[in-house]
Formats: sequence, structure tokens, C-alpha cells
Amino acid sequence: MKKATFKTNINCGGCISTVTPFLDDAKSVKTWSVDTDSKHKILTVEGAELDKNEVISLVQSAGFEIKERKGLFSF
Repeated sequence: MKKATFKTNINCGGCISTVTPFLDDAKSVKTWSVDTDSKHKILTVEGAELDKNEVISLVQSAGFEIKERKGLFSF
């Protein structure tokens, strides 16, 4: 399973509700979560064939900022 973490501005339950349909429909994402208590609002995604570019595109399409946390994308 591949895992990636991203810094976002997804900061509340309403934001999570907005991004949920985008990430739930992602072909490469099996599970995801956002740590809204974190200063950097960390989005963690996992999937066997995880495509970080798909994740970035979907989160941006939902209207949020997202930036890959360098060095933490693992295969």
C-alpha cells in the first residue's frame, strides 16, 4: 500500500464534507483522512496504486489548497 501526506487548508467538518465526494471517487485512493487539529491540516491518503497527482487535482477541484509534504511520499 502506498501512502502520501499533504499540507492543505481543509480545516473543518464543512470542508471535509466538501472534499469527501472528490476523494471518495478517486480511483487510486483506498482510504483518506484529514488531521484538522494539526497546524498544517495534514491530508493522509493510501492506496495500492496511489497517484499523488490525482489527489492534488481532486483537492484543488474541490476548491482547496494542497501541497505535497516532501520526503513523506513512500512506495
